[in-house]
Amino acid sequence: MLVGLLTAALLAAPLACRKPAKPSEAYYEAQTRFGKLFAAKGDEAFVDPELASIETLLTQVPEDSLDAASARELRTRIEEGKQRARSQQRAREDALASARKSGQMPLGFTEPSGGPSRPAPPPAQEADAGTDAGTGGGTPGIGTSVAELSSGFSGCFKQGESLQVQGRGIRESWELADRAACRQQYASLQDQLMIVENGKVLGLAPRSALQAVSADGGTRPAGDAGR
Repeated sequence: MLVGLLTAALLAAPLACRKPAKPSEAYYEAQTRFGKLFAAKGDEAFVDPELASIETLLTQVPEDSLDAASARELRTRIEEGKQRARSQQRAREDALASARKSGQMPLGFTEPSGGPSRPAPPPAQEADAGTDAGTGGGTPGIGTSVAELSSGFSGCFKQGESLQVQGRGIRESWELADRAACRQQYASLQDQLMIVENGKVLGLAPRSALQAVSADGGTRPAGDAGR
């Protein structure tokens, strides 16, 4: 009987000494900060410098904490978001690198002679405060939005014909308006077309490099398309 009581006492001793799991202050702070950052920036949160300090807080969550599992889940979510952001960044860089080749446009695009109707440009955004939307400064180039082309740069740019871009499909183009003041102000763009993708200028191409698609499927210089 005495031996049985002693054994029971020894087995109960570790249970009596075990402390109940507690929540982690580090996890609470990390979760709160990440929630605010993601609400403010969306997927851009995964490339924000503040994310590093949030990840550091998550490494400080004890394994025996009530929040240990939640901390691991948040760390996994952050890592997956960072990988996705890196993939998107590489895709953007590859697209820009391709656009800069051979006259800043992807190779092999053609201009359809009777092409499909042009897509309507995105609605113009409101001009920033203090900016005269009718006299946009500088010169448009890669990254310039359709809204800027339509409402800025002294109204010197207009939507042109749709173009067939190899590997990208039909894309709209913008060109310099045929006005003396515009030709003088933007002389470097007189013979250039700006190719638009996702509402922004993807690249520039000289008119002489374009080829129109003929009725028999062949190609000929764009200057002969109307003959």
